[in-house]
Amino acid sequence: MSTNTQTSQPRYMVIYHVTDKEGFSEVLDIDQIKTEMSGLREQLRELAEAMNAVALSARLEELKAESEKQEFWANHEATSALMKEKKSIETKVAAYEKLKDEYEDLEVMIELAEEDAASGMGDETVAAYVKFANDLDTMKIANLLDGEHDGANAIVTIHSGAGGTDAQDWAEMLLRMYMRWAEDKKYKVRLWEVQSADEAGIKSATFTVEGVNAYGYLKTEKGIHRLVRMSPFNAQGKRQTSFASVDVMPEIDDEVSVDIADSDLRIDTYRSSGAGGQHVNKTDSAVRITHLPTNIVVTCQNERSQHQNKEVAMRILKSKLLELAEQEHKDNLAELAGDYSQITWANQIRSYFFHPETRVKDHRTKAESGNVWAVMDGDIDLFINEKLKQRSAQA
Repeated sequence: MSTNTQTSQPRYMVIYHVTDKEGFSEVLDIDQIKTEMSGLREQLRELAEAMNAVALSARLEELKAESEKQEFWANHEATSALMKEKKSIETKVAAYEKLKDEYEDLEVMIELAEEDAASGMGDETVAAYVKFANDLDTMKIANLLDGEHDGANAIVTIHSGAGGTDAQDWAEMLLRMYMRWAEDKKYKVRLWEVQSADEAGIKSATFTVEGVNAYGYLKTEKGIHRLVRMSPFNAQGKRQTSFASVDVMPEIDDEVSVDIADSDLRIDTYRSSGAGGQHVNKTDSAVRITHLPTNIVVTCQNERSQHQNKEVAMRILKSKLLELAEQEHKDNLAELAGDYSQITWANQIRSYFFHPETRVKDHRTKAESGNVWAVMDGDIDLFINEKLKQRSAQA
């Protein structure tokens, strides 16, 4: 951020250039920021109403009182549910209170910057303003995540589609994109299975993104992703269109009981194919589980033992079947039947252009980014946020 003092203006009218990730520069001054504050205050008030902040604070006090009772720990199931609710509300209330503090601090900083433009407070004030505006927008988006499973971890599966080696390379590029996004959000990623392709890229990958609202955000990424570029695997360097599918499901809570008949499962073990230390490739530790009624196949190979891989694969399968049962409006898993092994997608949700232009376009919301390289480095919040806003408006 650079500064350029205009001597012909009042002392507090200092010009600041703020550059965003897209490379666009916005000119701000303290007087302009002061004018914007009333609008931000109104947005903060609307957020409090939308999230029912007063009721949440009252409920938190009730839960705290309950947890202090002597008999509180007697019922494990009730205790677990209550503590989960308490933690969720604490996170929301703390985030909102932090946002209020940011706004109040910003008001004080504006006053100081106005009093003395040479104090150096101008830079700090602009930075604080930009941070508050971003944090407010982030919390407004998070408040849209009110689905039953939105707060859960996300299980993501990527499959290469039409396009041969280019599609397999594309699937690996998408895997990196999501892992970079998760890293930026301070989420934890667990990679359970990667099926490497023969020449380049991957045929498939399954991983879990662990953190608050991981599923709520990533559910918007479910669908076909299209790549358009000059193929590095084509001797003539021709333009190539490739496809990869992304499937996202919530990781079910350990306390959720899902009954699957043993007769409905075929469990195969095989030797892991990827890198993973001395243990990998020496024993048949990888596990493939097929749910026979639906033909859904889940694999896991990245844990050290066959037992661990089977446990993870079963957890992923249960999550998939539970999500499928909800989509099909079935009361129990036994009612599920048919070939669900292949996900059917009507159309691609997003296109990534590397040639002849460089841009990314979401076909559902019409959101676009001109910086394809930033997107591939994990900067996908624009598309996630616009899809969440669209769903909220439609609801």
